[in-house]
Amino acid sequence: MTPPQPLTPLRLVVLVSGSGTTLQAILDAQSESGPFRVVAVGSDRDGTGGAVRAALRGVATFVCRVADHDTRADWDAALTRLVDAHEPDLVVSAGFMKVLGPVFLAAHRVVNTHPALLPSFPGAHGVSDALEHGVRVTGCTCHWVDAGVDTGPIIEQRAVRVLEGDTVDVLHERIKVEEREMLVEVLTHLAADRSWQPPA
Repeated sequence: MTPPQPLTPLRLVVLVSGSGTTLQAILDAQSESGPFRVVAVGSDRDGTGGAVRAALRGVATFVCRVADHDTRADWDAALTRLVDAHEPDLVVSAGFMKVLGPVFLAAHRVVNTHPALLPSFPGAHGVSDALEHGVRVTGCTCHWVDAGVDTGPIIEQRAVRVLEGDTVDVLHERIKVEEREMLVEVLTHLAADRSWQPPA
């Protein structure tokens, strides 16, 4: 019998809006013979730390600003074209603070991480909402992106205890450590088991 051929690395386009620490975790985890590779990094604004991190690794970058388009639908279509050009197998939303539109989601499978245990505390203030609610355990979630806000099917979750005296910033930093490790593990798994991909 012919042994199974190793899968080609999963091609990732990563979308960022800020400093790019989650992107950095992905870049640090990839290798020449590893299961995934970042082929491009896109931003919704100029001068993001994520774009700088990508450039330092020789990864292609692009910017697609909402303000440069007449409508949100035009932006969605433009972002889709820019990502299409890099032929990704998967798109990773890594701190990308924009809701992706229907054209984009019809064209690409997208994973996102969120700093709370969904379905609790969705949206942009997941850490502060959890802290204000008085929970003793929160965490992070990796999920498929759909048309809602943090409503897509859950892939993986990790719990993080809330400690006495935690502030939003302190708690968020502990969550981020788990969030980055979780995302790398999820991407490794998705690269090995590609049943989530549509047939060629």
